[in-house]
Amino acid sequence: MAGMRMDPDPVELYPEVAATGGLAMALETLAAQRGLALVAISNDSEPVRYASVASTAPGRQPLRVSAWHKERKWSISGDGSGAGSGRPEWLLEGVSDDLTQIPKVAVAWRDGVSLHEIAQLAPFVRLTGHYEVPDDSPAHLVASQWAYLRKDAQDSGSPGHQELIEAAFAQPQLRQLYAFTSHWALRFSTVVPPGRAKVADDEVSVNTIALVATSDGKFAAWESFAGPVIAEVTTATQAVAVAMRFVPPGLGPAVSPTSPE
Repeated sequence: MAGMRMDPDPVELYPEVAATGGLAMALETLAAQRGLALVAISNDSEPVRYASVASTAPGRQPLRVSAWHKERKWSISGDGSGAGSGRPEWLLEGVSDDLTQIPKVAVAWRDGVSLHEIAQLAPFVRLTGHYEVPDDSPAHLVASQWAYLRKDAQDSGSPGHQELIEAAFAQPQLRQLYAFTSHWALRFSTVVPPGRAKVADDEVSVNTIALVATSDGKFAAWESFAGPVIAEVTTATQAVAVAMRFVPPGLGPAVSPTSPE
């Protein structure tokens, strides 16, 4: 169609990768040149652009390696299983214009090297803040999610959003819940993962309150996600205080959907 900008042919953008038979084979070849043994899994539909590397570490899903469509760069992304939550935990990511740097990261991921050590192997690796959670503990998943939210807020470039996350984290009653964001709105769940209708007949999983740092430097509390505004205040601490009015007395920590009442 006239006027449409087409992506470059991956064979033309990555000729040396295509010459080896695809990204999986290119990673294996580069690893072997450095004395590393690596088995990569090819993507049948787009072998030049996509590959993955399985891990022997419990709870780690295959590391995904993908080539960009419009320029010569490669991305990596690694998830944990999320244990019994059924929701993968996003553990690390990275973008590099040097494919030779990726095999050592892939080998470390495969062999169960700690996330901190993997980040030290290559400067392009960024940790999301999530912990690895190899068990079914809702408490560990809650802690992992809060660590991610705090790291993400720190990197967001939005001081107001970071203040809101930190103010909520400072409240023990909220810190024990599974916190998550949607369109910058901070919400809380009594189950891990959120979104389940109920834990018991009388306990809804997601509290109705939602908090957000507004574009004019203020903070708002909504009755529900994108619902009516309950209060607009000038500090994150005040916004969290509004949320605390909606926390039932004696509310316990977040639980898994299969936990007994």
